[in-house]
Amino acid sequence: MRKHLAPVTAEPTAADLAAIEAEWPLIAAELDVLDAEIILLYAEDHGGPTVLDWRRLRRAESRVTRAAADLADRTTGPDRVA
Repeated sequence: MRKHLAPVTAEPTAADLAAIEAEWPLIAAELDVLDAEIILLYAEDHGGPTVLDWRRLRRAESRVTRAAADLADRTTGPDRVA
């Protein structure tokens, strides 16, 4: 038996858009990690990853860590109530 879902017609609220905007640095950092990992995968077909490829991955991972910490600080800072 197949259930029909109602179409979603609601637009994102201002609060939804603000939440996305606040998380965007973390999202962008995670995309950088993904790009670096893809480069490493393709490098296997061309003689292996270079030192620069590994450095790119480490820096991208570091950016994710910093962005996640910044986001956590903003959402659980002293002016926020958990």
